[in-house]
Amino acid sequence: MDPNPSTFADSSPADPSLSDPSTEAEAGQNGVSPAAAGPGRIVLAATPIGNTGDASARLIELLGTADIVAAEDTRRLHRLVQSLGVTVAGRVISYHEHNEATKTAELLEQVRAGKTLIMVTDAGMPAVSDPGFRLVEGAVAAGLTVTAVPGPSAVLTALALSGLPTDRFCFEGFLPRKAGERASRLADLAAERRTMVFFEAPHRLEAMLRALRERFGAERRIAVCRELTKTYEEVIRGTVGELLLWAESNEVRGEIAVVLGGAPEQAPGTPEDHVAAVNELMAQGIRLKEAVAAVAEDVRVSKRELYSAVLAAR
Repeated sequence: MDPNPSTFADSSPADPSLSDPSTEAEAGQNGVSPAAAGPGRIVLAATPIGNTGDASARLIELLGTADIVAAEDTRRLHRLVQSLGVTVAGRVISYHEHNEATKTAELLEQVRAGKTLIMVTDAGMPAVSDPGFRLVEGAVAAGLTVTAVPGPSAVLTALALSGLPTDRFCFEGFLPRKAGERASRLADLAAERRTMVFFEAPHRLEAMLRALRERFGAERRIAVCRELTKTYEEVIRGTVGELLLWAESNEVRGEIAVVLGGAPEQAPGTPEDHVAAVNELMAQGIRLKEAVAAVAEDVRVSKRELYSAVLAAR
């Protein structure tokens, strides 16, 4: 969810489950920290994507002991800790895409001073199509410790339930909203053989499926995963054409993950068919031998025969 920055403040809600920020100052004066003493660290903690029963024991422990909880949406955090029966002892700070640039340095300074900071987003793992990358990037550059509490993942859950190949896959996040930009992105994926996982808003799903049909054809295998781990979880599997008809005739709601099968493997063809690809790599400064090896592996032809074809074409 994209939070509205005007609704956030760097303070905790007036609720016993989220402590008053002054608690940290008082704890510091008494020489007591809510977290165990030691070097500072950042913990990226995965939160449930739907069912709160999926919250890990480590997540629950850290929410109650960390010095700082950086949350994408403090209101979502408030609901989560209430459902888990956790009292947050540390300072709660809103940290989302609209204030990452200004808040990151402040948070890194707190970690450098020895604080334990837990980063949580609305659902799933921080930094994966969610806030958190800037924080990790800054921490790595500063030599600070970053670790993770793994847990629920909409990407992996959708992939596992899709019925599509799982041995090789890629995550593409949200496609661009504008039709031209979306078409350009899909053109880049035209030859992608791996299974692809996307996120999409329910009101844009129909347009996305129509764009997929235009680029990949109506027969490409696909799965639309809706409300994963929630009460009304639903996984619809079929072809792009079939699921487009489904989307057109239904009012789709909830959080959506789309899993698309990769491009079918093409026949390797003859070595002569791939001479141009070798020449293109050589034009980029790659030596003949390395260019031949790269193309031969990609299109599954004999390196020796492709090398001979390139020489014969000169």
